[in-house]
Amino acid sequence: MRLKMPHIYQQIIEAKQEKRKLLAILLDPDKIVWENLEHLLLKINESPATHIFVGGSIVQATILEELIAALKQKTNLPVMIFPGDPSQISPQADAILFLSLLSGRNPDYLIEYQVQAAPILKKTNLEIISTGYILIESGNETAVARVSKTQPLDREDLDLVLATAQAGEMLGNKLVYLEAGSGAKQAVPLDMIELIAQNVQIPIIVGGGIVDLHGIQDAYKAGADLVVIGTAFENNSHFFEL
Repeated sequence: MRLKMPHIYQQIIEAKQEKRKLLAILLDPDKIVWENLEHLLLKINESPATHIFVGGSIVQATILEELIAALKQKTNLPVMIFPGDPSQISPQADAILFLSLLSGRNPDYLIEYQVQAAPILKKTNLEIISTGYILIESGNETAVARVSKTQPLDREDLDLVLATAQAGEMLGNKLVYLEAGSGAKQAVPLDMIELIAQNVQIPIIVGGGIVDLHGIQDAYKAGADLVVIGTAFENNSHFFEL
């Protein structure tokens, strides 16, 4: 059995300090073609990914457990839960992004689900990483907006997004996650990433709407510390070979 990954957040901090860019592949268990799982795991191991995120807006618990078990058996990357709600918690993972949807005003996603999750998490050894989650308008309604019943922040209102990220940092969030959403038509604007990177100290995660390697590099150059690839990799497991 693979040993628990030590201090994942500290590794992210060290990477930021050393200007080493990180890459996570986001896997939604409900979108996995299970017959192709072995091939998918092979492609993950051949990719430059440094982390694996697992989660989605709506996920069946048994599927989540099965996928995490396979990832832990077949890869050596940290497996981090990216939960849509408290049902998506598995003690098999290495860590969980403890999300608060700062861009919305739905109390379920600001604090209610976190309250429900707390006693569950207390019974696990998961590394809990408090994360300010900010949904950015991307040209179409994404699953996050639909399920959370919140509106994303205007992609042109840089001051509001900055103030939201700074508020999250002041509240004690360890990460800020700028999210365009799964299947977004437009990625998070580069000038927005740059502005946030210049004005917060905590590491920045950027995901949604990134469809090629150039998009990853552009996000890194703008100041992202960790980029997340989901739909593009789901649709093409040869993504990193292009």
